Amino acid sequence: MQMNWPLIEADDLHPRENVDKMSNGTPLTDRDRAAWLDSLIEAIKTTPSSAVVLACSALTPYVQSRLRDETSCSCQWWLIDLPREVLERRIRARQNHFMPAELIESQLASLTPPEDVIRINGDQAISKIRDEIIAHL
Repeated sequence: MQMNWPLIEADDLHPRENVDKMSNGTPLTDRDRAAWLDSLIEAIKTTPSSAVVLACSALTPYVQSRLRDETSCSCQWWLIDLPREVLERRIRARQNHFMPAELIESQLASLTPPEDVIRINGDQAISKIRDEIIAHL
């Protein structure tokens, strides 16, 4: 089954300042994330669909609450869980991405999943992850 919902890739909406900071190995703060969140919220609100998939590292309660409160959306949170070693290997293998693997520790330290998060094993094929999510929906 295909959902045919629009996908918003949150990394595409980071302002240049954020990209530069991360590229240089500097972790973002919630203050840094504010303009990025403004862009995400606008993208969600202007998507002509009743459902949207947002691929986003909504690490902190600040990010999660802004997405939930300012979009007036019913959010369903998914955490693609990976062992740290697998996460690092995948990040190091990415081509042309601004976030270096050296920021993994700060990302994991900031990660505060919402209470209603649905965890899914990320150490499996993308097709299996997709199928599990669709089955749950």
